[in-house]
Amino acid sequence: MKKTLILLVTVLLTVISCTSDKKTAETPAETKTPFFWEAANVYFLLTDRFKNGDTTNDVNFDRTEETAVLRGFKGGDLKGITQKIEEGYFTDLGINAIWLNPFVENIHDGVDEGTGYTYGYHGYWAKDWTQVDPNFGTREDLETFVKTAHENGIRVVMDVVLNHTGPVTEEDPFWGTDWAVQGPPCTYKSAATTIDCTLVENLPDIKTGSTKEVGLPEPLAAKWKAEGRYASEMEELDIYFAESGLKRTPRNYIIKWLTDYVRELGIDAYRVDTAKHVEVEAWKVLRAEADRAFASWKENNEATVLDDNPFYMYGEVYFYSVDNGQDYDLGDQVVNYFDNGFDGLINFQWKYDATKDYESTFTKYDTLINDTFKGKSFMNYATSHDDGDPFDKDRTKTFETGTKLLLTQGLSQVYYGDETARDLTIEGTNGDATLRSEMIWEDHALPEKDELLKHWQKLGQFRAHHPAVGAGNHEMINEAPYYFKRTFTKGDFTDTVVVGLDVPVGKKEIFVGDAFAKAATLKDTYSGKTVTLVDGKASLDTPYSIVLLEKE
Repeated sequence: MKKTLILLVTVLLTVISCTSDKKTAETPAETKTPFFWEAANVYFLLTDRFKNGDTTNDVNFDRTEETAVLRGFKGGDLKGITQKIEEGYFTDLGINAIWLNPFVENIHDGVDEGTGYTYGYHGYWAKDWTQVDPNFGTREDLETFVKTAHENGIRVVMDVVLNHTGPVTEEDPFWGTDWAVQGPPCTYKSAATTIDCTLVENLPDIKTGSTKEVGLPEPLAAKWKAEGRYASEMEELDIYFAESGLKRTPRNYIIKWLTDYVRELGIDAYRVDTAKHVEVEAWKVLRAEADRAFASWKENNEATVLDDNPFYMYGEVYFYSVDNGQDYDLGDQVVNYFDNGFDGLINFQWKYDATKDYESTFTKYDTLINDTFKGKSFMNYATSHDDGDPFDKDRTKTFETGTKLLLTQGLSQVYYGDETARDLTIEGTNGDATLRSEMIWEDHALPEKDELLKHWQKLGQFRAHHPAVGAGNHEMINEAPYYFKRTFTKGDFTDTVVVGLDVPVGKKEIFVGDAFAKAATLKDTYSGKTVTLVDGKASLDTPYSIVLLEKE
């Protein structure tokens, strides 16, 4: 439930240094900042590359063939993510949502996709949507991860794939022509050549537009029978289709399996993979069923519901840019995904806008959130798992990346290791693999890594505590030195901050105008110093060129 924001110094210090399960009886009662998806700070990670919390699940299904560089499983799992939540790693970074790659059971075998032998370590090659891949952990591990995230005020974003199964191998048979097609390859000249086609060779395309009712694909039915759960799964399907009124089409089976995780675990949001490769009608159905599932979970778990936010869904429409507004051109058809189930899309434009000066970028995005996307949202990122041309691939602008990304309006996506300059240029890799190196936790103790991490932590926490940063109205106060104000109002909640960038190191004077009219003192959360306002001015002496002012 939404509560009024009161940022007491003692509370802020508690949030910075402690996780929620370490509070003592002497700790003052904390009034939490309400959460708004349009201002969220989302951490995106590949489970296998993040942290190995259980070495006993490192090898499954005899996945022991030698792979190309960074194209095999490395051991990361759900337990590892949960451990980092419990340690306060995400809270310290100001993260309030975790998006992890698909965790469903992937094909058991590997393939050579032209870049060397590869296993489905990334999670996008589904074999069975109803099971958690054992390399990532167990169903119980997933439940514990979601529960722990929620206990720490962190939402969980599930990466969903409706477009395709995994590649066909001897161990992983084709699902049959009632369910999928194996060609032609996509040419992206029209809606048909984007949707009714395969992304790459040997990646069967699900018939998401089919209206024909079908039975289970034989390979999946055989798998369930061998596992002794065929009867129970079929009974669940009978109940679902009777209650939903949906036809037994390929897409609706998968929608059932995807929404089960929302219905049973309280998953808070979907990140939709390959959205433009599926008919928009399918996304409308997925969203409606996810909403229904989320409402059911909330009704049955009132004691653990975080707030009254509805389910959230954003999509990957590859190459989508906010410059095109809410529309995307498929060649012979313009589609508005925001009118078809999506709250937001991933913005592939930000990395180009980030090459400009601060004010140009912030002014542009202020117009976007208050006009073109009013009531909707978009997600900005600097690096990702499949964008070979990130904002700073050589990691030469790591502080600047954090400052620009975390202070730009819209959702921010921190890709694992951005905060410590994880290497994106791994020798011997081909294609996307170079973007997916392992998180080297030991390196975080190095002075240069620790300094960078603290920078991202300060900005991230400021953003998490102040929705005005990600969703507020922007107003420049002074050009040089550069200061600006952000204000945000939604319902009975209001929030105001003042930020200074590239300001003098040492003594500085900031005129805040009417930003904090009733405040006698402010806090610069970047330095931790408190300052008294005199005639609307704040005088500070800090060793930093950044000032993050909030009402004390």
